[in-house]
Formats: sequence, C-alpha cells, structure tokens
Amino acid sequence: MTFDWPTLLPLIFMAVMGLALLAYVVFDGYDLGVGLLLPFAADHEKDLMVASIGPFWDANETWLVLGIGVLLIAFPLAHGLVLSALYLPVAVMLIGLILRGVSFDFRVKARAARKEMWNRIFALGSLMAAAAQGWMLGSYLTGFDHGLWATLFALLIAVTLPTAYAMLGAGWLIMKTEGPLQAKAVRWARLVLWPMGAALVGISLATPLVSATVFDKWFAMPQFLGLLPIPVACAAAFFAAFHVTGRENVIQAGYGWVVFASTVLIFVLAFLGLSYSIYPYIVIDKLTVWQAASAHESLVVIFVGVAITLPAIIVYTIFMYRVFWGKASALSYGP
Repeated sequence: MTFDWPTLLPLIFMAVMGLALLAYVVFDGYDLGVGLLLPFAADHEKDLMVASIGPFWDANETWLVLGIGVLLIAFPLAHGLVLSALYLPVAVMLIGLILRGVSFDFRVKARAARKEMWNRIFALGSLMAAAAQGWMLGSYLTGFDHGLWATLFALLIAVTLPTAYAMLGAGWLIMKTEGPLQAKAVRWARLVLWPMGAALVGISLATPLVSATVFDKWFAMPQFLGLLPIPVACAAAFFAAFHVTGRENVIQAGYGWVVFASTVLIFVLAFLGLSYSIYPYIVIDKLTVWQAASAHESLVVIFVGVAITLPAIIVYTIFMYRVFWGKASALSYGP
C-alpha cells in the first residue's frame, strides 16, 4: 500500500473518529453509570452523586458530537448506511440523553415532592442511552444483519453494556466520594464486576463466531500469539479491580482510583481489539475506509477544521478535569 495523502487522510479521520468515540464511551460512560446507580442510593446521597458528575457531563458529550460529525462529513456513505440501519436505537439514545438533560436541571429546582420523580427520569434516561448504545454496537459488529443470531447478539450487548457503564460509575464514585457513599460504591462495583466480566468474555467469544472476518484476523497464526497481550492485560486489569474492591484498607489508603483506572484500561483494550478486528473496514465486510471517504479535496478542507477543533477540545477537557478534580461536595444553590 502506498501511503500518500489520499491514502493517509481517510485513516487519519478514522483515527480521529475512533478517538472521539472512545473518549465518549469512557467519559460519558461513567456519568451514565452514575445515573444507573442513582436509584440504589439514599435520598441524601443522590445530590452528592449528581454533584460528582455535574461539572463534566455536558462536556463529555462533546466527544459524541465530534465522532458523529467526523462520520458525517468525512465518511458520508458510511454515515448513511449506519444511521439508516440504526435509526430506531439512535432515536432511543437521543430520547434518553434528552431525558437526562431535562431531569438534571429540573431535579435541582423541583419541589421536594417532585424531586424523586426527576431522579427516576434521570436514571431511566441513563438506562435508555446505555442500552441503545449496546444495541448499536452489537448491530454494527454483525454488519447490520437481521438474522436471529445477530439479533440475539445485539440484544446481549444491549443488556450487558449498562453493567460496564455501572462499573465505570462505581469506580468514579469511589474516587470522588468518601464515607458511607464510597462504601456503597465499592459494594456496587463488586456486584457489577462479574456481570461486566462475563459480558466481555461472551462478546469476545461471540464476535468471531458472527463474523468470519474477525475470526480469521484473531485466530490465524502468528497473529494469535501477537494479540495475546490484549486479553492477558484485560484479565490483569479485571483482577486489579477485584482485588482493590475486596480490601477496604486499600481503598482507605487512597488507592480507590485503581478501580476506575482498571475499568478504563479494559475499555481501551477492548477498543484496540475492535479496531484491529474491523480494519480496514468502516462498516465491517461492506465498506472500507477509502470506499466510504469523501473526495480528497473535501478531506483536506475538513482536516484544517479538525486540526483546530480537536486540540481545543483536548485542552479544554484537561483544564476542566484539573479545575474540578478532587472529592465532590454537596450541591448548594444561592437564593
């Protein structure tokens, strides 16, 4: 393959889109997870849980806008194929995100009698968004096949992805809170850790079975040996989270961040494995990166905009997390 600019630019945009979607899954994943865990907290703890994600959750969704925007303008053929196949789960996800946004603002201004209603809507919106994203991922991995096994596979991921987000949310709360709420977050992490692990193993085993392309890339030699570090590192990260959540003294010593970091590492490794599995396709077995890309002249113009926008988002994200890092404090509002 000749790596000239017409060849490289689609790959660069594919990498940018992948980075944006990975950042969205990690960053918005933990605040979706906090929303999923909200019904299991006491009333006086819910404000603190929401406060722990309050400064971040709007900005976290910027990565979704960037990823979908790159898909639209850099890969219009793929955009049309993906969204036409996924219009229903996309609509469910957007409704969930809207419910989250509305309830996030209304819960802090509602009368006491209505506050619990908005808390439930916030949790419902989180569940809708998480499950819809799981369905979209499952459908994407099967090439939008509508057969029985492909549908069951998409349903499996729709049911299990919320457990992974809940694990991220529990890890976030372990880092951001103290006392009884932190202890609850540790228990929540222990409860969802095994379902998350089982789901990841199931998905890892099922994906090669539903896609011959993925099977050939993972189980041919010597690629199989070269790829072994990915599942081994995932297992090590899983064990680290399991070890820390089972030892209160480790949490109290300030190592609660290991739970969140281990879960993020699992997500990153799963993303790397997925990227390897589908390359060079942007829609598996249907469209390659170059077939789906816009004209080279258009990509050059788009590249200038992305070269300005992406660093700005990264710098702002780093600045935001530096400013609001540390333990969360209870919500308070002036008169």
